[in-house]
Amino acid sequence: MGSTSDKVKGMANEAVGNVKQGVGKATDNDKLRAEGVVQEKKGEAQQAVGKTKDAVKKATE
Repeated sequence: MGSTSDKVKGMANEAVGNVKQGVGKATDNDKLRAEGVVQEKKGEAQQAVGKTKDAVKKATE
Protein backbone atom coordinates (compact mmCIF):
# COMPACT_ATOMS: atom_id res chain seq x y z
CA MET A 1 0.00 0.00 0.00
CA GLY A 2 1.30 3.46 -0.84
CA SER A 3 1.66 6.33 1.56
CA THR A 4 -1.25 8.23 0.03
CA SER A 5 -3.49 5.20 0.31
CA ASP A 6 -2.54 4.75 3.97
CA LYS A 7 -3.25 8.38 4.73
CA VAL A 8 -6.61 8.37 2.93
CA LYS A 9 -7.75 5.17 4.65
CA GLY A 10 -6.56 6.60 7.93
CA MET A 11 -8.57 9.78 7.47
CA ALA A 12 -11.64 7.74 6.56
CA ASN A 13 -11.31 5.50 9.61
CA GLU A 14 -10.77 8.51 11.82
CA ALA A 15 -13.88 10.22 10.44
CA VAL A 16 -16.05 7.11 10.82
CA GLY A 17 -14.71 6.65 14.34
CA ASN A 18 -15.68 10.19 15.23
CA VAL A 19 -19.18 9.66 13.85
CA LYS A 20 -19.57 6.42 15.81
CA GLN A 21 -18.48 8.20 18.96
CA GLY A 22 -21.00 10.98 18.38
CA VAL A 23 -23.85 8.57 17.69
CA GLY A 24 -22.85 6.45 20.67
CA LYS A 25 -22.84 9.49 22.91
CA ALA A 26 -26.17 10.76 21.55
CA THR A 27 -27.85 7.37 22.00
CA ASP A 28 -26.06 6.57 25.28
CA ASN A 29 -24.52 3.49 23.63
CA ASP A 30 -21.18 2.82 25.33
CA LYS A 31 -20.32 -0.05 22.98
CA LEU A 32 -20.69 2.11 19.88
CA ARG A 33 -18.73 4.92 21.50
CA ALA A 34 -15.90 2.49 22.36
CA GLU A 35 -15.88 1.12 18.79
CA GLY A 36 -15.57 4.71 17.58
CA VAL A 37 -12.57 5.36 19.78
CA VAL A 38 -10.85 2.20 18.52
CA GLN A 39 -11.58 3.05 14.89
CA GLU A 40 -10.35 6.61 15.37
CA LYS A 41 -7.07 5.35 16.86
CA LYS A 42 -6.71 2.89 13.97
CA GLY A 43 -7.11 5.79 11.55
CA GLU A 44 -4.50 7.83 13.37
CA ALA A 45 -2.09 4.91 13.18
CA GLN A 46 -2.73 4.44 9.45
CA GLN A 47 -2.02 8.11 8.83
CA ALA A 48 1.21 7.84 10.82
CA VAL A 49 2.28 4.88 8.68
CA GLY A 50 1.62 6.92 5.54
CA LYS A 51 3.62 9.86 6.86
CA THR A 52 6.49 7.56 7.83
CA LYS A 53 6.52 6.05 4.34
CA ASP A 54 6.71 9.56 2.89
CA ALA A 55 9.61 10.45 5.18
CA VAL A 56 11.50 7.27 4.30
CA LYS A 57 10.94 7.86 0.59
CA LYS A 58 12.21 11.44 0.85
CA ALA A 59 15.25 10.32 2.83
CA THR A 60 16.20 7.72 0.23
CA GLU A 61 15.85 10.05 -2.76
